[in-house]
Amino acid sequence: MGPLNSEPHMKKVLSYIELARQEGGQILTGGKQIKLNGRCADGYFVEPAVIVGLDEKCRTNQEEIFGPVVTIMPFDNEEEVIGYANSTAYGLSATIWTENLKRAHRVAAQVKSGIIWVNCWLFRDLRTPFGGMKQSGVGREGGFEALKFFTEEKNVCIKL
Repeated sequence: MGPLNSEPHMKKVLSYIELARQEGGQILTGGKQIKLNGRCADGYFVEPAVIVGLDEKCRTNQEEIFGPVVTIMPFDNEEEVIGYANSTAYGLSATIWTENLKRAHRVAAQVKSGIIWVNCWLFRDLRTPFGGMKQSGVGREGGFEALKFFTEEKNVCIKL
């Protein structure tokens, strides 16, 4: 696990871990700043935090933290967990972990996210489009969608 990119970013991540406590969450492990010696002494390291006891409506689960923080929420059925996944204003990526391929396809079709990984994470073919839905991202990078997004057509007509 590497450092966060800046002190303000580290402070933001730590503030969300504290917010999770205030929202009633229990930090099972991690969630503290790590100070290292040597060449990494000036790095912005945070122990990966695992949090339980929060509902889907709390800020910790509704806002983008972009840090080593995960919340674990039990669920009883697909509809409930799909509701959790879609309850946020963001939809950059999601992961589905299952042994049932039909379930993976069924749930993936209903989750509003730009990319959905099944039984993996951050595994990408750069020839395919990547980007979010809802308030996560604008347009797509990668694949033919990127050509459309990153180009502006222009017509130059010359009569000689």
